[in-house]
Amino acid sequence: MNDIFETLESDVRGYCRTWPAVFAHASGSTMTAEDGSEYLDFFSGAGALNYGHNNPELLRPLMDYLASGAVVHSLDMKTPAKRRFLETFQRLILEPRNLDYKVMFPGPTGTNTVEAALKLARKVTGRQHVLSFTNAFHGMTLGALSVTGNSMKRAGAGIPLTNSSKIPYDDYFNGETDDFMWLERVLEDSGSGVDKPAAVIVETVQGEGGLKAARAGWLRGLSDLCKKHQILLIVDDVQAGCGRTGTFFSFEESGIEPDIVCLSKSISGFGLPMALTLFRRDLDAWSPGEHNGTFRGHNPAFVTATAALERYWADDDFQNDVAGTIAALHRGLDAIAGSVEGASVRGRGLLAGVVFPDDDAAGEVAAEAYRRGLLVETSGPSDEVLKVMPALTIGHADLERGLGILAASVRAVVGSRTPAHAGA
Repeated sequence: MNDIFETLESDVRGYCRTWPAVFAHASGSTMTAEDGSEYLDFFSGAGALNYGHNNPELLRPLMDYLASGAVVHSLDMKTPAKRRFLETFQRLILEPRNLDYKVMFPGPTGTNTVEAALKLARKVTGRQHVLSFTNAFHGMTLGALSVTGNSMKRAGAGIPLTNSSKIPYDDYFNGETDDFMWLERVLEDSGSGVDKPAAVIVETVQGEGGLKAARAGWLRGLSDLCKKHQILLIVDDVQAGCGRTGTFFSFEESGIEPDIVCLSKSISGFGLPMALTLFRRDLDAWSPGEHNGTFRGHNPAFVTATAALERYWADDDFQNDVAGTIAALHRGLDAIAGSVEGASVRGRGLLAGVVFPDDDAAGEVAAEAYRRGLLVETSGPSDEVLKVMPALTIGHADLERGLGILAASVRAVVGSRTPAHAGA
């Protein structure tokens, strides 16, 4: 039988090679294939489905909006849907956290908001260089790729990726060297030959780079260093934001206040394309139309984003529920890691996973989990970390069932295998 996916779609496709099922329906934390096979979803659209598939609390207002004849596409024109989103975001997210940010709608993806952040930082400071971190991932367009660490993805650019440098992420030297020692020294030495950067961009949890999570104290140290030298601090919260680490913004626990914040993925709540670039009010140096895009006014996304904020972030109840889910997930992951000598848990909140002594184990466990009806991916430069991202709304029974499948998959794959090489 001719498979149009194989014969017509580009070889660049990725996820469908790992999960060859043809998915036809989805609800909550379950995806159903054309043949009726069901899969428990611990992937959540790479973090774009924090509230699960086809969440009825978000679907109803979306359907009502589409049926009403209201505006769907509006570029950056004013609409009631945009007004309501902005008012709700300010009331429920910014004001309770004392964040006086302006809100920019770039193109509707994560890499778009990173590009906007980099451009704004360079425009405001008049400086070109941007510092990012080892194993970082910020997107696939050229600017975002220039601050990404993965060599395979960087090679796809086809041109030199300039005006950026990589510095060590938290604990890169295993505690043997102060992570900021070099940076602070060269910034203070007028003879170092190192130009002051426009900005530093950081993920609080490296979602694609191996699930390493920065300590709160390390983030505070980075923030203090940036303030001292008048360098803008950009937090890329595309994957770790919107509640995935337990608070709406992943940096809340550290107490820092970034100059610029990048949001996408689950900000729409429903899996619809949407992105925000947030920045200090005094940084709004844009000229009208200086950074634009055709699909930055996607009103259905405004509708579902507003519904998600009103349903889940109007008080502390949902955040408290998520804290219980996080605790249960980490208990399960700790037990799985404890069953394999040399394995350990990485990440924070519901962006977590297990790294094994054998680099190949995570991919084999993920493949075995798929055969058993669970969708889970890998992370890291060698795909050495088993990455777990269930929906924030997942029920206890589904969470425990998924952890059981993971544990069984680890037993089936790892067993008493002797590690071939160290990957931790």
